[in-house]
Order: sequence, then structure tokens, then C-alpha cells
Amino acid sequence: MEFTAIMFIFGAYVLGSLSSAIIVCKLMGFEDPRQGGSGNPGATNVKRLYGNKPAAITLVGDTLKGLLPVLAAHWLGFTPEQIMAVGFAAFVGHLYPLFFGFKGGKGVATMLGVMFGLSGWIGLAVAATWLFVAKVLKISSASALVATALAPVYIYFISGELSWVVGTAVMTVILFVRHKDNIQRLLKGEEGQIKKQAKNGNPSE
Repeated sequence: MEFTAIMFIFGAYVLGSLSSAIIVCKLMGFEDPRQGGSGNPGATNVKRLYGNKPAAITLVGDTLKGLLPVLAAHWLGFTPEQIMAVGFAAFVGHLYPLFFGFKGGKGVATMLGVMFGLSGWIGLAVAATWLFVAKVLKISSASALVATALAPVYIYFISGELSWVVGTAVMTVILFVRHKDNIQRLLKGEEGQIKKQAKNGNPSE
């Protein structure tokens, strides 16, 4: 792999390491979201603690961390394998941030950004699945898990690029591991619905 691509992949990891939740809360005068609610630096916990506006900004920031490096990699003419590596690096940066003790969020929004970066159609398919499951089940974690589980399937049929299928499948496995507590609650029927999550503290992000 050429030096430029290696440096760009490292740069994507550094960008992913910028925790939108922590930065947004600090700039808006709120406490570190890791100190309250679920303790997770993600949009859902920010919403639970501080409301819709900081949560929306956090969600956009986390999504852009996955989207922008992948779009840039496309623009620079990287190979499909290199493009996937860039997206994967941004995703890992969000999960294990360099600047915050390697303790980050669960990766749903950043992975969605990567999917949109790979292809608008792939991103739309994943996002539409999330919205549909959320509408039916009204459980955020279930929506995220179903949408990301189907992401490699969508990539296979939309682009057929094997490296993207494999890379996305690995991200999905990691995301499922990060959601192990949510999965246990789902199996027990204890996972809260989206409208109630602010009260019962069962986060997906």
C-alpha cells in the first residue's frame, strides 16, 4: 500500500477519534456525557442527558466522521480496498478514540456515514432499514442491529465489491459485540422503546 494511502488511513482514525458527544457537550457548557446516563459518548445518551439539539449535532458529527474520509478517498482515486480501509479506520477511531482513553461510542452513526461514503444507495438502504425497524419495533438498538446486519448484503447486491462486503461484515461483528448488553436485554424483553429510553437508560448509542 502506498505511503499516501497509509497516512490517509491514519488520518481517518485520528478524525474518528474526535468524540462528537464530548466536544459538543463541552462547547455547549454541559458535563461530560460519560459521567451520566449510560456513560456512553453517543447521540442517544446526549439526548437523554441534555436534549435534542446537542444530540442532533452529535449525530451529525459522528456521521460526518465516517462520511468525509471515505468521500475524500474516492476523490483521490484510492482503490476499493483502500477506500474500505479508510472507512474502517474512522469507525475504529470512534470506538477506540486516541484522545479519550480509547473508550468511545458504539459506532452506529459513524458506520452509517461510511456506508453513505461508499455509495449513496448503500447508505440509503441502511438508513431506510433503520427507520423501518424503528417505526415497527420502536427500539433503537434493534433498529441499529438489523440495519447493520443487512449492510453487507446490501453492498453485495448494490456494488458487488468483495472488499467492501468483508470490511462491512467485520464492522458489523464489532458493532454487535459493542451492543452485547443491548442484545441481552432484547432477548429478555427488557430493552426500552425509543420514546422511553430517556427514562430507563437502555441505550443503543
